[in-house]
Amino acid sequence: MPRGFAEPGYGAVADAFADAAAASPRGGAALTIMVDGRTVVDLQAGFADAATHRPWTRDTPTVVFSCSKGLLAALVSRLVMDGLLDLDRPVASYWPEFAQAGKGGIPVRWLLTHQAGLSYPVENVSKADVVAWTPVADKLAAQRPLWEPGTGWAYHALTMGWLIGEVVRRVTGRSVGEAFRDHLCDPIGVSASLGAPFGSRVAVADMAAIPGFSRDSLAGVVGAEDIARSFTLGGAFPIELVGPGVGFNDPDLQKAEIAAGGVIATAADLASLWSSAILPTAGSTPIDPAVLSDMTARRTFGGPVFGIAGSPTPRWGTGFMIDSPERPLLSPSSFGHDGAGGQLAFADSDNGIGFGFVTNDLRGDGDTRSLDILTALRATL
Repeated sequence: MPRGFAEPGYGAVADAFADAAAASPRGGAALTIMVDGRTVVDLQAGFADAATHRPWTRDTPTVVFSCSKGLLAALVSRLVMDGLLDLDRPVASYWPEFAQAGKGGIPVRWLLTHQAGLSYPVENVSKADVVAWTPVADKLAAQRPLWEPGTGWAYHALTMGWLIGEVVRRVTGRSVGEAFRDHLCDPIGVSASLGAPFGSRVAVADMAAIPGFSRDSLAGVVGAEDIARSFTLGGAFPIELVGPGVGFNDPDLQKAEIAAGGVIATAADLASLWSSAILPTAGSTPIDPAVLSDMTARRTFGGPVFGIAGSPTPRWGTGFMIDSPERPLLSPSSFGHDGAGGQLAFADSDNGIGFGFVTNDLRGDGDTRSLDILTALRATL
């Protein structure tokens, strides 16, 4: 049975969450929804660690995978508002070493729109490289693009974090994890983190891998090696992303600043962060409407340079995932990002929503847990 509360009128949302939790027998889940700055749904169910049956509580943090990308875009929006960053200036104007191998003209924006041609490093990356940060950034700065930048897109599953994160480091003088804390978390008092230390003393949820997703599942897919390398970086991560004590279950990697996939947060953290993007909150102002309009404008069209042919692809603005038939959010005013295995976090300007759904029972094709919750929420509103 779910724990927590749902305000009167949100019973259908609570029921949808209960169904989502029942569909997560290998772990647990949590859901927090804020409306106009007030928490109206705050529910948890199942186990943060299936092996020990440690229950999922409101304070249970988990790795949120690519939900991190939406938060990275929110960080960038703050730097644009502060005049520290111009999305249409060349990356090399902030990070001179990036101009190597013909990349001098690539604008900052393309690092966030999956158009930079750097979806993976051609030179293998090790776990030690990931933890150290600089070796990965240096490899990408030296690398020739995999395709002509700006002419197409392919998902920068992990490299986006080093690409835009290094720019953040250059313009702020702080690591991307420190900037994440300074500009997003500390002003509103949430404990989410990107890299150590995580503010909560509660152990991070242990994640169960997506059933059936492996190198074998990519057999026969055009661009299979490209897809695999975009997730593994050639060896730093398992293709499954997690395993017993490995990948994103590895404490060493949880302490690293993996900016495109390694944010650690509770569902309540995510809802608060997204609520603060659209509403005045404690020590934070919302994202400037002109900046938000620019960054939520659709930037990707057509199929990817490499990917699974015929599979639906979400739409991206500048770093933000936006509403689409392929990946519906709450309304056309929604922006945020989903995460591997079924997680979802976003803001909705029209409805004043901050939304966070997390789970450690990772699922792949056919997973409708977050969509079913959204359907119930849409009907409720």
